[in-house]
Amino acid sequence: MDQTQQQELTQEQIMEFKEAFCLFDKDGDGCITADELATVIRSLDQNPTEQELQDMINEIDSDGNGTIEFSEFLNLMANKIQETDADEELKEAFKVFDKDQNGYISASEVSIY
Repeated sequence: MDQTQQQELTQEQIMEFKEAFCLFDKDGDGCITADELATVIRSLDQNPTEQELQDMINEIDSDGNGTIEFSEFLNLMANKIQETDADEELKEAFKVFDKDQNGYISASEVSIY
């Protein structure tokens, strides 16, 4: 995880993510395997294929060892938080133009600017 992303997470967030990581890491070895990921995902009534599970791991696995370490998990969560923040900023900007708050920006609402 790079310094910028790490600085944007609070200690509380890091501790919450560590707890979540430990829920995935069933054997406590510090890594999430495809089998451990499958167990958690299936507990959420999802049934991913082995290829889908491997694709999920490959997307996060920056060192290419086939498992997800906490630093990789933390990097993923920091990215998700940044995406959520960007979505919220976009929604707020939309509201500035959507004067009547009907979910649409009409020509008259834009013509003011």
